[in-house]
Amino acid sequence: MRKPCCEKKDTNKGAWSKLEDQKLTDYILKHGEGCWRSLPQAAGLLRCGKSCRLRWVNYLRPDLKRGNFGEDEEDLIIKLHALLGNRWSLIAGRLPGRTDNEVKNHWNIHLKKKLLMMGIDPNNPRSLLPPTLTKSNASDDSSSACQPFNPATASETISSTCLPDINLDLTIAPPLSHQNLALN
Repeated sequence: MRKPCCEKKDTNKGAWSKLEDQKLTDYILKHGEGCWRSLPQAAGLLRCGKSCRLRWVNYLRPDLKRGNFGEDEEDLIIKLHALLGNRWSLIAGRLPGRTDNEVKNHWNIHLKKKLLMMGIDPNNPRSLLPPTLTKSNASDDSSSACQPFNPATASETISSTCLPDINLDLTIAPPLSHQNLALN
């Protein structure tokens, strides 16, 4: 059985102070991300490693994008959700600067309601995609070229039978450290 991530009696809980944020940021920028279990003590924080990791990943990383989602981001979330379902980390991987939790929350709070108001069932993600291209209509003339994906018309019969143009080449790589960025 794995040990708990920290001794609960000696850790801070609740809101992070500006001083704690600064200590965590300074430590990670100097030493990079590493073992989250030992980081709090090394950085001089009375927090558990999980708390430090989540604070960094979801709030303090310098490459995070703040503010409202753009229409292009919302369209991409809708397309990717139709293809991938609730795989939020894969979807967020296609939205630079957005976290999986942020994308999930935006879907559940805003986009599901938006789709329902358009008469589209957000619980049936495949209904958002046009039918797949078949051999019988592949030989049709070029007048039935692919149209841009439009969620407002996705529930209607779609004359264009092309799937949305999405690059799903996903790669796994070690996280970029700020030291490596400085060398480039």
